[in-house]
Amino acid sequence: MLQNSAEFRNLGMSKSKVWTLGAVFVGCFFLSSLLVGAQNPITQPEEVSALRTIKRSLIDPNKNLSNWKRGDPCTSNWTGVICSNTTLDDGYLHVQELQLLNLNLSGNLSPALGRLSHLEILDFMWNKITGSIPKEIGNITTLKLLLLNGNQLTGSLPDELGYLPNLNRIQIDQNNISGPVPTSFANLNKTQHFHMNNNSISGQIPPELGRLPYLVHLLLDNNNLSGYLPKELAQMPNITILQLDNNHFDDGTTIPESYGSIPTLFKLSLRNCNLQGSIPDVSKIRNLYYLDLSSNHLSGPIPTSTIAKNITTINLSNNDLSGTIPASFSGLPFLQDLTLANNSLNGSIPSSIWQNRTQNASKHLTVDLENNSLDSISGSSDLPQNVTLWLKGNRICSNASSNNIVLFCGTKSENETTISTATNSTTSCPPQACPPPYEYSPTSPIDCFCAVPLPVGYRLKSPGFSDFPPYLEPFEVYLTNGLSLNLFQLYINSFEWEEGPRLRMYLKLYPVYNVSSNSSNLFNASEVRRIRSMFTGWRIADSDIFGPYELISFTLPDIYKNEGSLQGEKEFLTEIQLLSRLHHRNLVSLLGYCDEEGEQMLVYEYMANGTLRDHLSGKTKEPLGFAMRLRIAIGSSRGILYLHTEADPPIFHRDIKASNILLDSKFIAKVADFGLSRLAPVPDIEGAAPAHVSTVVKGTPGYLDPEYFLTHKLTDKSDVYSLGVVFLELLTGMQPITHGKNLVREVNIAHQSGMIFSVIDGRMGSYPSECVEKFVNLAIKCCQDETDSRPSMAEVFRTLETIRLMMPESETFLAESIETNPEKMSSTPPSSSSVVKNPYTSSDISGSGLVSGVIPTITPR
Repeated sequence: MLQNSAEFRNLGMSKSKVWTLGAVFVGCFFLSSLLVGAQNPITQPEEVSALRTIKRSLIDPNKNLSNWKRGDPCTSNWTGVICSNTTLDDGYLHVQELQLLNLNLSGNLSPALGRLSHLEILDFMWNKITGSIPKEIGNITTLKLLLLNGNQLTGSLPDELGYLPNLNRIQIDQNNISGPVPTSFANLNKTQHFHMNNNSISGQIPPELGRLPYLVHLLLDNNNLSGYLPKELAQMPNITILQLDNNHFDDGTTIPESYGSIPTLFKLSLRNCNLQGSIPDVSKIRNLYYLDLSSNHLSGPIPTSTIAKNITTINLSNNDLSGTIPASFSGLPFLQDLTLANNSLNGSIPSSIWQNRTQNASKHLTVDLENNSLDSISGSSDLPQNVTLWLKGNRICSNASSNNIVLFCGTKSENETTISTATNSTTSCPPQACPPPYEYSPTSPIDCFCAVPLPVGYRLKSPGFSDFPPYLEPFEVYLTNGLSLNLFQLYINSFEWEEGPRLRMYLKLYPVYNVSSNSSNLFNASEVRRIRSMFTGWRIADSDIFGPYELISFTLPDIYKNEGSLQGEKEFLTEIQLLSRLHHRNLVSLLGYCDEEGEQMLVYEYMANGTLRDHLSGKTKEPLGFAMRLRIAIGSSRGILYLHTEADPPIFHRDIKASNILLDSKFIAKVADFGLSRLAPVPDIEGAAPAHVSTVVKGTPGYLDPEYFLTHKLTDKSDVYSLGVVFLELLTGMQPITHGKNLVREVNIAHQSGMIFSVIDGRMGSYPSECVEKFVNLAIKCCQDETDSRPSMAEVFRTLETIRLMMPESETFLAESIETNPEKMSSTPPSSSSVVKNPYTSSDISGSGLVSGVIPTITPR
């Protein structure tokens, strides 16, 4: 019933419109008539029972699954449980995904998994699960993704898994699974990915796998396979990666000649497999990127036929190869690694291998020919700067007469495996204005754009290259296109080669800067969910050169999560609890809230003139005059003074900013958004109370109290600082942080140089200079770095009242007459019929909690 909550703005609604909406949204409740009770469970009962059984078989030390004890799985959004959007013919919702990635779970997989009869994704990746894979999983005919990699599973693969008619991907790599590959796997007619590497799987590869029509990746490396290499594997019409490294096939096993004629193959990797015989002719594999047949017992000459122009890697080292280096290894523009070391090759080395290469430092070529019987270089021995040659252990080194040759005969130096990029903050950006977990985006087209990135652990499991820098930019384009993000939203923080070889990366994804809003420094909840599902659902298209990928981690900063909630259950409850008992003319009134199918929304009173930020940013037709700006400052101060001195107990708002000050039809200012608010300390039994609350830093960059940021001590003066920044916005029309400029610093510089009127907003027309000057002095005092140097809210309010009394009578009369005749200054027409605010997903509200994977439902009180 509810639309995407990000569509609703913080414009509020009239009471009549509330009740109209209440008739539409079953999950809406209003404070004037709260209903008591809980929603009826609508998840299929057998599946609810199965989930409870599954939980009992798991050990959950971090209590990630603690909410599996409350309510209904689908309507209460249990952690990792994702359900169908609508009920089926049986009238129930059904569990479609079980996403339990990287939750530090141990224990066993329960056979009750087989009772989740509508499950499409089963994801237990990167936990510590032991025991065997239940054969009952074979009953889930809807299953598309079976993701169990990165655990401690043992036992054999159940035959029943081979009868899953819709399975697309089976990932069981990095476990301790033993036994053979079941012949029944040849029935998986829709499966594209077999990732079963790094286990203890033994026995013969079933030749029947050759009839799999859609298999793209067959990764069985690092197992205990024996027997022979089935020639039938060459019959798979779509195979692109055949990776069987580090197995021990029977003595006498050769590489079938048919493997050299697989037209779709991009990568053939058979390293250290006890293979004998000759190297097959691979000239018919026209798109081959990667060939690794090293550490076997292959003999005879290297085929001289033409090799694919796309090839990046040729590794034939540690064999018994003889003869000369073929000329076909020359003129390969993308070649990065040619390794022929530890063979019996003889004759001369063709310099055409490295000549005429592009002089580009990022396109490096390493040629390793150590420990052969090579005696000369045909052609020039002068190497381009982007080529490295190793010749130690060859005859040419014994008879070296050239300084160049001597240099090539030296000992290899260790290559760096990790490349970390530079820090993402610069000295030109004010560090205090971007507190953790906020960071300055290093790739944003906007200077000093402060935002909270999404950190992603990511790995390429079988890339088709040996050196990443030449493919770094194409990778960025590939991934951002796959995620439907802008190129500048991706930052590769670091990358590292691991055994495999696999390429592990740490990525950061940044939200887009929105010039019309000062709060677009967080991804909203729906965008986080979308991005995560792109990774976990393997919805990013496969790439030939980058190969298969895997998500290692999607661990979000605390600001994006509250105990597993995508929308901030804690902040949602905080705002309901506070506003239901706060009543003041200058605080926004909460009329009710909506809580249905995982969507949580607050229903405010209708605020016809939107936010103060809208008026200061030039969105409205008529600019605010100084008298009206002063009146808004007084109203805002009055509301915050009430919070500090009259509320019982007192409250620290913690997120005061121009977008959280709303204006009604009479331009009365009302403070909104109490999602981050904290109760002030209460006196102890002797009547003493601490002056601060110790808490993690939350709020909006540019408005944050520097002392709170440094000490984590929240006081009433923290709100004074934030309000002082709002005063500076009222005076200048500028945002707190714009293109690397900090508003507080800019105003201080202008004030100290005697040029304060140069930064005053020209759009507010004429103004009494003595009043503006006194207002500026007050704002600067509020924004002092030291807490004790700032005035109290009572002093702020008294000073504003003094300024008001200094105003010319005509100016004061105009501002006050708006209350009785708002048409005199309707700088913006009444807002549209959008009447619901969700501060926890809208990009206009920062500091509210957003994600981890699910959205808990709140039982109405």
